[in-house]
Amino acid sequence: MTRMFLALSLGLAGMGFAAQAVQSQTQPQPQNQPQNCGQRPMVVEMLTGKYGETRRGMGMAANNTVMEIYASTETGTWTITITLPDGMTCLVGSGQGFEPMAEELPAKGDPA
Repeated sequence: MTRMFLALSLGLAGMGFAAQAVQSQTQPQPQNQPQNCGQRPMVVEMLTGKYGETRRGMGMAANNTVMEIYASTETGTWTITITLPDGMTCLVGSGQGFEPMAEELPAKGDPA
């Protein structure tokens, strides 16, 4: 149960950081190039080729952006990305210690 709350908390925190990162990344940067961003195919190739990460989940975020989670069960690395409507993909966060989970939600009315 504690692991589920931890996973949910991390997910919600990631979504909050993602929204902030997208907002800050869309601000004009020197040379019109946001930091930690690139065209989606290039970013995905880097994550899969260099880090061995594959997409483990995705969802819609603020302002019609797509949030994706990439991870490697072999190395334990993970990365959260946001893809903007124009195809630009930005790295939002990354880390180590990824563990896949497949927990079911408790039944309605269960005080778990």
